[in-house]
Order: sequence, then C-alpha cells, then structure tokens
Amino acid sequence: MSRQLINEYRAEFDRLRQISGSRREGVLSEPFKDLLKRWSRSQDLQFVAQHHILTPQKTNIYVDGALLHTLRVPFGYWEAKDADDDLDTEIAAKFRKGYPKDNIIFSDDHTAVLWQDGREVMRVPMDEAEPLERLLILFFGHERQEIADFKRAVKRFAADLPAILEALRDRIAEKHAASSRFAAAIADFHAHAKDAINPSVSEDDVREMLIQHILTEDIFAKVFDNPEFHEHNNVAKELKKVEDALFDRGEKAQLLRALAPYYAGIASTAALIQSHSEKQGFLKGLYENFYKVYNPAAADRLGVVYTPGEIVRFMIRSADWLCEQHFGKNLIDPGVEILDPATGTGTFIVELLEYFRGYPDKLRHKYKEELHANEVAILPYYVANLNIEATYQAISGQFAEFENLCFVDTLDNVDALGIHSGHQFDLLGALSDENIERIKRQNRRKISVIIGNPPYNANQQNENDNNKNRAYAHIDRRIKNTYIRASTAQKTKLYDMYARFFRWASDRVGDEGIIAFVTNRSFVDARTFDGFREIAGSEFSRAYVIDLGGDYRRRGGPGGGGNVFGIGTGVAISFWIKQRAKSVEPMLLDYHHTEAAAQEDKLSWLARTDIQSIPFRTARSTREPWIGEPEIDFDDTMLPLADPKMKTSDARGGDRAIFRLYSLGVVSARDEWVWDRERASLEAKVEHHIAVYGTWLRALNSGTKIDLEKDVYGRGEIKWSRLQRTALERHEEITFDAVAIRRGFYRPFNRQWFY
Repeated sequence: MSRQLINEYRAEFDRLRQISGSRREGVLSEPFKDLLKRWSRSQDLQFVAQHHILTPQKTNIYVDGALLHTLRVPFGYWEAKDADDDLDTEIAAKFRKGYPKDNIIFSDDHTAVLWQDGREVMRVPMDEAEPLERLLILFFGHERQEIADFKRAVKRFAADLPAILEALRDRIAEKHAASSRFAAAIADFHAHAKDAINPSVSEDDVREMLIQHILTEDIFAKVFDNPEFHEHNNVAKELKKVEDALFDRGEKAQLLRALAPYYAGIASTAALIQSHSEKQGFLKGLYENFYKVYNPAAADRLGVVYTPGEIVRFMIRSADWLCEQHFGKNLIDPGVEILDPATGTGTFIVELLEYFRGYPDKLRHKYKEELHANEVAILPYYVANLNIEATYQAISGQFAEFENLCFVDTLDNVDALGIHSGHQFDLLGALSDENIERIKRQNRRKISVIIGNPPYNANQQNENDNNKNRAYAHIDRRIKNTYIRASTAQKTKLYDMYARFFRWASDRVGDEGIIAFVTNRSFVDARTFDGFREIAGSEFSRAYVIDLGGDYRRRGGPGGGGNVFGIGTGVAISFWIKQRAKSVEPMLLDYHHTEAAAQEDKLSWLARTDIQSIPFRTARSTREPWIGEPEIDFDDTMLPLADPKMKTSDARGGDRAIFRLYSLGVVSARDEWVWDRERASLEAKVEHHIAVYGTWLRALNSGTKIDLEKDVYGRGEIKWSRLQRTALERHEEITFDAVAIRRGFYRPFNRQWFY
C-alpha cells in the first residue's frame, strides 16, 4: 500500500508541475500533503494543516502540517519549503524559532529531510520511490516512550476497570448497609438529584455518579493541573460529601491502586501537550475512552462523541452572520443570550470564547452574563467546566468561574417554555443551592440563540434496543400535539432525542431567535418527519439546511457519502430563524447538499466555507421531502391505491380507494432473529435464543443475585422483547415449537420462514 501511495503522489506531482509551471510551496506541496494525509489515516492519525504550537520561548508558530493521535497528542510534523529556498538554511532558521525536533519532515520539490529525537536521521530525493518510502516508514514508525507507556496504560485500564468497578460497587453496598451516615448522604443526594436533574434518576444512577466522580478526580488534576477542582465546583462539592462518608482513611488509595499506571500515563502524556486547545482535545479523548470502557451502553445513550471543530466553528460563524442579517446584531453584542442545551464537554462554548477573543470587554460581559450551557451527565459536566474556565483564563489572563453552567436535564427544564397545556412549574429542588439558582437565572433570561449538538441516539424506546431513552412528559405531549398531529405517516418515531430538542428549542426561543443544530438528517426527506416539516414551516420564517449526507444506506445518492461523525446515520447542519413579523407564507427554505464524498473532505469544506457563499437552492417549505423526485400530482379522477381517510370514513360518502384496511403486518421488533430464508438456519437461531433465555431463567430460579438490566438485557446476546422480559421476571419457561414456523412475506415478493 505504501508504494501505491507514493506512486500516486509522484503522478499527481508531475501533473501539477506540468500544468502550473509553478515552483511555489503552496502549489507543489499539495500532493505530498495528500500523501501524508492518506498514510496518516491508515495509522489512525489525524492530519491538521497550519497547526499552532506555543514554543518554549512562548512564541506562536504554525507548522504546515501536524499529525496527531486520536487524543490530540502530537505524533509528528511536516514543513514545506519552496524549491528556490536553501533547505538547510530554512531548517536552521525554523529550529531557532522553536520548531520541534522530535519527529519532523522538511521538504521541497527535490529533497525530504527527516529529523528525529534532535538529530537528522535521513535525507532522500523526492523523485526516488524506494528511498522516500523508507523515510516515510521511519517517520510513521516513530513512537515516543511516553506514548508507548500511555498505550500500555490504556490497555491495562480496560483490563483492570471491571474489577475496580465491582469492588467500588461492593464497597458502596456494604457501606450503605452498615453506615447510617453514608445511607443518609446517598438518600439526600438522590432526593435532590431527582428534583434538579430529572424525576427518573434512581439511587443506582447516584451510585454511578459517585463512582465516576471518584475515578476521575486524578484525571482532571493531571491534565489541567487543577487538583482543587473537585473542591470548588458546586456539584462536585456535593458529591465529595458523599465520597467522604464512603471511605475510611486510606481506603480509596488502596482500592484504586490498580489504576495508578493509567493515571501516571495520563500525567506523562499530558506533559507533551503545549497548547490549551490540544489539552482540551486530549481531555475529550480521555472522556470518550473512559466512557467506552466504563459503560458502552451509556456512551451510546448519551451520544459520547464530540463534535469536530470544523463543524462547531462553521456553525458559530454562520450563526453570527445570520444574527446580523436577520436581527441587525452579532453574537458578541449585549442582549444576545446564547445557550448550548446539551453541552457535553463544552466544545461550543469554548469555541465561542475563542471567536470573541478580539473583544475583551464584551467577552467579559458575555462570559459572565450571556453565555449559558446545560449538561446532565456528571463526567462531561466536569470536563465542560474545566474546558470553559481554562479557555477563558487562557484568553483573558484572569481566572473567573463560569457561573452559567447548569447540571440539569434540559428536556425536563420546561419552566421557561411559555404556557402550554400540562405545563409543570417549580420542577427544581436543590442538588446544590448554587446550581438551582443558576437554572432559575437561566430560565429568567430571553434566549436569543440556541446552538449545539443534541444527543444523537434515536428510536430507543424499543425494549429490544437494550438502551432506552426515557420519556419526557411535557415535551412528548408537545410533539404529539404538533409534529405528530400534522403528520400523515402511519407510524411515527418522532419521540427521538433530535425531535425532542427541536421541539424544546422552538418553544424556548419564543417568537424571535435562532436555532443552530447539527443533527440526524431525517427531517429533510423522511416520511416520518412530514408533520415536523409542516409545523416548522409555520413556526419559522426561514431555514438554512446544509445536508452533509453520510447515511450508509444511500451510498450513491443524496444523503450518502462519508459521515462526519463516523456513524451510520446521515447528518445535517441546520439554522432556523424565528421573527415576530412572520409572513403567513410558508417558511423560506435554503437547502444545500455538499458534493464532498469523504469525511475529511466535508470537514475541510466546512473549515474554508462561509454560509453566505454557499449556493443554496431556495424554495418554500412544504410537508413533502425537501429533496428527491417531485411528487406526482395525480388527477382527482384516478382511484388511489390507498387513502388514510378511508380508515374512518364511509366509502359511500365519496372517499374511495382500492384498500380500506391498514396494518403494520407482523411486528417482531427482532426480525434478524425470527425471519430467515432457510428453515434450518431459522431453527438454529430460535433454539439459541431460547437456550440463552433458559440459562438466565435457571440462574434466577437458583437464587443467584442478578441485575437484569446490566447482567442480562444489556449484554446484547439476544434481542429481548417486552413479553420475554415479563416472562423471565415471572420465571416462566419458553420452549421451542416447530409448529410455530410459518411461511410469510418479509417484504412484497420476498417469501421467508418466520417463527
């Protein structure tokens, strides 16, 4: 593969030189940059152009390219020079400025020079494939000792954490039974959490919050050199009280001893990081790494994947321009209150602070009064708090607590949505007095701009998904009375998290404001979202939709191509404008589908594009799909195949169609287990399914202590229906019955066996 990449590089270089006749660095260095980018992908490295470094002399430099590990830790660098430059003179000048010497390639049109660990190790002609391949193999094979140690620590962490978690959970259970002080501390925190976070928080959830708090104290201290964070943050202080009631002297250190190499690896790796933004990326990467080992199901449910910076910065630039165009103000201006309702690790607020860097006085006011963020999970809440405060300190030179970060479930915080039927007031209790005051203060504000990336997992109400979202009574009622009521779809899945956040945000901005979200792209053309398109068309005056595609089911058409998040569901960035003097006309829609195919190409396009330069296709919004083939308007004299009105009307009254009966047919909710083209294969699957069920039934009957949610339903061995869960909990047997195997149509003209 490496030789193929080099051959492609040489062909592209020769083509460019012949066409352009140029010897300038910016033209002829592009093929080598592409070579480095493609090779990087094969090594799970990220190539970043014009990468900022703060030198030991405290000066700012920008290398032409940096290759970063997934945790944003630097791996190597590249610097391009013009063919007319003296390469050795340029290298010496760069090192005097503080350029790194640990793993860097300098190149011009003729020569590539590799420096590693402070010395030149290889110099080769750029037009000779074999020497260039050897140089690149040496470059990509380099690994600092700290990185090797960290990788070993991560593997050790994955191996040791389950035992640590079991010991922590056992310790909590024992202490709860033996110590009235600890039991009271847990009960007190639980009562407040139900009020302040959401009513469905269980005591098990509180225990898990406590465990995350305990496990991550050292991480934050080592990355940001802030050992006192857990003592000063208002929510962390409350959990610290519970922790103090849990451990006797020396117990905590003894319990976490197995994780010491992980914490030491974090400390040594963090020491390599120079810039504040890289520290943020490192902390985000640690957060993802921690969660995916600690609780994979929660990582999916909470949407534990952070938003690429190119997307965040594009959304901020665009929201700023749209705010000016439609309201005559910019985001930095007084009176423009901005809220990130699902802040995660604080990426959007951090990038907003960077965007406001050139306005120190306005930034101080914005930070103190008009930037707001919410988070519901304890670990990202901590990360966000550290990221935001450290960013403000890096920009302003002064530390100031970010007093507008709330530990709250946004979708339960409905107090500021206006008066709607069934509205629930006075939801909040007192997780901490300060946190509750923050929430109430936010609710009193008129929010102008809501921006962010809502949690991405959807349609998880099904028992078989083993990872359900919970219901939100107020928001779900609003969805039912708006999006679903306006829909003609026979079955809707509009109670997913995206639809909920759209509904919440539409109500929260009132009659004037901007919503900027990066979400699933389903609202663009899914039949299920026809009611959403209808209601959005009446509530908003204008919408701008940048369809990034990435739906794995549509590889060749609109919605297909590479995914900017690396997930299977297509993605869109959308901006929704609400204005008081809205026309009675349907919303004006500006739609653009990017032609870029690969993930990195889409992100690169977003990085260099401004919304005002995008060639949008403008039309009036309709309930029909916003892209695709136009709907055929059949003549009224033609007889419909089916018409929803036939379900409730008398055909003699004039509503006519060939079919009157509507049905979902057979709904198994686990088709891959109970349908098959081959009867023998189906029998084997069903018998395995029943055998797994029987194993857990016998374990329950034997009196073994089992946590059904975590130990059984969350294992993913089989798909659990609601009926099977009920049967297991009632200790009912299930046996195989060959008579239950029938022929059926899985889809029209697709005959299969069904159990």
